[in-house]
Amino acid sequence: MKRLVTMIALLAATPAFAQQGTVYEHLLLDSALMGQQVHYSVYLPPDYEISSRSYPIVYLLHGYTDDDVGWVQMGEMNRILDTAIASGELPPMVVVMPDGGVTWYVDSADGTAPWERMFLEEMMPAVESEYRVRGGKRFRGIAGLSMGGWGTLTLAMRHPDLFSGAAAFSAAIFASDGIVEWEQPGYDRMLGPVFGAGMEGQERLSDHFLAHSPLELAASLDAESLGSVRYWIDCGDDDFLSAANGQLHAVLLEREIPHEYRVRDGGHVWEYWRSGLVPGLAFISESFR
Repeated sequence: MKRLVTMIALLAATPAFAQQGTVYEHLLLDSALMGQQVHYSVYLPPDYEISSRSYPIVYLLHGYTDDDVGWVQMGEMNRILDTAIASGELPPMVVVMPDGGVTWYVDSADGTAPWERMFLEEMMPAVESEYRVRGGKRFRGIAGLSMGGWGTLTLAMRHPDLFSGAAAFSAAIFASDGIVEWEQPGYDRMLGPVFGAGMEGQERLSDHFLAHSPLELAASLDAESLGSVRYWIDCGDDDFLSAANGQLHAVLLEREIPHEYRVRDGGHVWEYWRSGLVPGLAFISESFR
């Protein structure tokens, strides 16, 4: 009997038998700035309901045309985090996944969809008062894939006082020449609604675009301010965005802004992002510890 009890105790301590975290999907925020309700989903770590302590928080951003449950349904983030928390690779954390639509996580140039203002002024305060999070720069991180990688870098660079770490997976970074030469239908479909439809050539490099471009921000903002955030940049060697991510790496190197740059085998696919989620969040969580 003693041996059986010991075996059960050992099994219960392994990741396979670990307590599961909880995901609440499609929660609603009434946004006065957006003039509509905004969806978001939340992951609470396994011990959240049985503890009274506060947790660090990470905002996890989805890619283009996805929504607030993309990281759960396709990314399996709750299963991945449960296992990593149980093994000690990650500390328990609250993860918030906002629905960014196709906003690129910035305010639209025409002012009709101020997503960035909504996130900073409405969503973050609401979420961080609803859940037991420590908040503050040291205990707040941001991460995302593709369009969410752009949003991660843009928000962290523009607001370095808010985030201790930023992990960008396959960030949708565009060099200026790529923006100028983009075929009109593709530009109007993907970037036009945010930065101005119908714009051609050099006029696409508007003040609004440059004020949100990670490459431009990395090259122009105060180096000390940029360096107050810890950056993790991860893009596959077969990803069509690999070259632009390499350019960002080069700019940060030239300006001596500390960061970690990873190139692994893989493309612009969920398999790559699932395998990179724990290393990226572990990098962010070094500040939490």
